Amino acid sequence: MSAHCQVTGRKPGFGKSVSHSHRRTNRRWNPNIQRRSYFLPSEGRRVTLTVSTKGIKTIDRDGIEAVVARIRARGEKI
Repeated sequence: MSAHCQVTGRKPGFGKSVSHSHRRTNRRWNPNIQRRSYFLPSEGRRVTLTVSTKGIKTIDRDGIEAVVARIRARGEKI
């Protein structure tokens, strides 16, 4: 499972970790990704989405039907 949110599009951030001696090593900041299953009343079925915690809040605010419509408008398959 890739660290990519289907709702918000959040992906890992990349950068350097700097030690006390100022040595730099690569690191990445992963978003908090969850697999959540939602019921779509219009289709009478469940869909499983890979969403960040901010994406979960977006679904709670706007509703699953509106969010799924936005995802499909972008061309992603659900």
